Amino acid sequence: MKKILLIEDDFFLTDIYSLKLKEAGFDVSVAVDGEEGLAKIKEEKPDLVLLDIVLPKIDGWQILKKIRSDEDLKTIKVILLSNINQRYDVEKGIKLGADKYLIKAFFTPEEVIEEIKKLLE
Repeated sequence: MKKILLIEDDFFLTDIYSLKLKEAGFDVSVAVDGEEGLAKIKEEKPDLVLLDIVLPKIDGWQILKKIRSDEDLKTIKVILLSNINQRYDVEKGIKLGADKYLIKAFFTPEEVIEEIKKLLE
């Protein structure tokens, strides 16, 4: 079973995505801020991190940089899932090493799960 770590500070979205990911057969872990998320990444080494950008304590940009610069973590797949939809930010996310950049308003949870499945094939 593939392990997904969801790092999201919106409890409503956390509940929805956790439920949908579990229904899709994933082992799901959740962190509500960047500090907790980074600790869980190091501890659990998930197959994929579903990462918000605007987070308390440590933002998603910093987490992505830390993942990509760490020999033990750099192969973990990362999908940025954010409402920040400026072209500059999308390009920055890809440049920093995100495997995908999805804008929350443009994707349903089901569509996000389809993107996750494609990435983990």
